[in-house]
Amino acid sequence: MRGLAYFGLGRAIVACACAFAAAALPAQGSYSPYDESPAAALARYVRTLASDPKDFEALIGAGKSAIELGDAQAAAGFFARADEVDPRSPEPQAGMGAVSVANGEPQGALSYFKRAQQLGASVSSFACDRGLAYDLMGQQAQAQADYRLALGTRDADEARRRLALSFAISGDRATALQTLAPLSAKGDAGAARVRAFVLALTGDSNSAAMAINAAMPGASAGVRPFLQRLPSLSAGQKAAAVNFGIFPDAGATVYAYAAPQRPLPGTPVSASTDRLSGIDSWLRASPPAAQQVQVAYSAPPRPVQRALGPVQPKIWLQLASGQNVDDLASRFKRLKEKNPDLFDGIKPYLSRSADRARLLVGPFRGSSDAEIFEDDLKTVGVDAFRFTNSQTDRIAPLAVE
Repeated sequence: MRGLAYFGLGRAIVACACAFAAAALPAQGSYSPYDESPAAALARYVRTLASDPKDFEALIGAGKSAIELGDAQAAAGFFARADEVDPRSPEPQAGMGAVSVANGEPQGALSYFKRAQQLGASVSSFACDRGLAYDLMGQQAQAQADYRLALGTRDADEARRRLALSFAISGDRATALQTLAPLSAKGDAGAARVRAFVLALTGDSNSAAMAINAAMPGASAGVRPFLQRLPSLSAGQKAAAVNFGIFPDAGATVYAYAAPQRPLPGTPVSASTDRLSGIDSWLRASPPAAQQVQVAYSAPPRPVQRALGPVQPKIWLQLASGQNVDDLASRFKRLKEKNPDLFDGIKPYLSRSADRARLLVGPFRGSSDAEIFEDDLKTVGVDAFRFTNSQTDRIAPLAVE
């Protein structure tokens, strides 16, 4: 799945310099067989699901198009439902890996990609996203190997953009620019953005600003401070900055965007419709650009995940909680191995909050069903308690080897 590198600070440059922007993104090929925008594809898939909620291809297509629109939470819902429909397919696992990457959780993403491969997926089918996971972890050599694999897939252009950025993160400016050259030659809109980042990542923020100003005089004012900070970041922080617009600040995280506002299904996607809907909060030096971003959402947003996906309040049983997702996965694996009959057909889920992750099973149709299973767990010495998720909780299947 492509398009993640268009979010974050990359869109800041797009918003500041409209010459860097493209029109509504065309169909990428990875989620739709038609010549349509991601928003149009999502609307079409949702219409299909309205009549058949278990249409596997529509669930996968909706998840991929939601990722393209920057709505990782909605995508997680679609992929989770797809996994329920066909748990032996690798596509939901690969999709959840892409969701984890989009959420800035590269370690968790690797578990999903590993499971997808175990279920029969070729590495090249998710290499572009796994490469970004490695980049976020500061493992540029592995990232670059994956991007090269993806150069022979439908994700080729996005893989080439990310590969160029990865080389720049590694300090190899010449190779980064050479990698980007084929896209620049064919007038790829994203190539100009990536070139500016390559220059900034390798310590030449002035040339990066000049590249922006060449397209629109004075447009670099709002992003110059971020361009200047890039070389001082760690490798993983650089990857987060140029792909998602996330900058560390005194031990905390500063986002160069606000939470996404989601367009109505079928609404044309402008170059500004993404996580940067609140870009005006830090681009005050360029008021016209801020106004341009806000105009994209003249209609009230309506979250598409309400139509489908495990985000409505439901009853679960929590088996454990903690910070380490791998520990929770191992915990469930041990429970299932020790009590195979009790856990036969039971799938683990993960709920994330600001301070911890929860290992869940469910959802249950009602309190009585949850109570019955809770009592069964007690008979084998497993303590569990009731948990009802809120609409803001992110719940997704947990990959267990």
